[in-house]
Amino acid sequence: MKKVQKTYTAEFKREAVRLAQTSGKPIAQIARELGISDTSIHQWRKELATHEAEAFPGSGHQTIQEEELRRLKRELEVTRQERDILKKANCIFKNVKERYAFVAEYDQEYPVKTMCRVLDVSESGFYAWRKREPSHRQRENEQLTEQIAQAFQMGRGVYGSPRVRAELQGQGIRCSKQRVARLMRQAGLRAVHKQRRVCTTDSHHNDPVAPNLLQRDFTAPAPNRKWLTDITAIWTAEGWLYLAVVLNVYSRFVVGWAMASHREESLVETALWMALGRRQPLEELLHHSDRGRKSTSLAYQAVLAQFPIQVSMSKKGDCYDNAMMESFFSSLKTECVHRQAYQSRAQAKQSVFEWIEVFYNRQRRHSSLGYISPVTYEQQTCL
Repeated sequence: MKKVQKTYTAEFKREAVRLAQTSGKPIAQIARELGISDTSIHQWRKELATHEAEAFPGSGHQTIQEEELRRLKRELEVTRQERDILKKANCIFKNVKERYAFVAEYDQEYPVKTMCRVLDVSESGFYAWRKREPSHRQRENEQLTEQIAQAFQMGRGVYGSPRVRAELQGQGIRCSKQRVARLMRQAGLRAVHKQRRVCTTDSHHNDPVAPNLLQRDFTAPAPNRKWLTDITAIWTAEGWLYLAVVLNVYSRFVVGWAMASHREESLVETALWMALGRRQPLEELLHHSDRGRKSTSLAYQAVLAQFPIQVSMSKKGDCYDNAMMESFFSSLKTECVHRQAYQSRAQAKQSVFEWIEVFYNRQRRHSSLGYISPVTYEQQTCL
């Protein structure tokens, strides 16, 4: 006996699509409840999205040519779906559970039946897997993933797995670094990557220079024994904004900073005076900078001479002599500056100020300090 093809009215198709979009149920479940295939709902939804009010113009009865054309279109659509599924599943699944997880993730985009066939898994097995209660380990991973996401957001989206793990440990949550890294990958949480820094050093001058007393020894026995200083440039829609920084080697604490639309001597002097007023060093201090014109100027050196400060300068063109300062600017650009486009210098100033004084000095976990902030490090070590 010839099989009678089922036909559906335009109203039925529209309501079926609306039910699939608003019920929150999987398309496969709605299809079973309506006694139709999930492929039909996918096709109706696509046609409705493409043609809107002009969708489903026919009465449901087709000529032989129209039916053949429809069959070919169906086959082409299935082929396209299989191709897209294989593209998105471009990985090696370790077990059947991972394939089921892939099907569950994309069940609103592709028919379950098609995905199960392409991935060579049982459709009934998939539904049985989805109904199964999650294991104790799965529930733990789900809870830990939420905690990881919160720690990642607290770190302003710049933390990798080591710092996220340190943040969790600070909250009393114990977990291995491998587990944190794996759950972060699965959740799509990735730290931002560093970019190269633009050089702002002007060493073409005849001012006297000091020897390199630092000798790349970026350690200090106590706060305010070694300071590093340098300048960087930040682009805004109004033009360049220049930032001068004084960094305390002992704790990585930014003790002085200044920002301006120019990079004259007064910029680095302002940053230095902030550091001196903030820390008021009484013991001998080593001040290290590059050989830029601002640091070698007579006015700047005169300020240093008023205090028990030894002057040290990098060799010409050697960024490694001031590597800690370079690393600081790299973090600033990666975690703050390069994540937004500043429309004005005032906007950039506010952003950089907040990053330095709120996040970097008081919240950011530094790997070199045992994953605690500079403020916490000084509090714990200078009792």
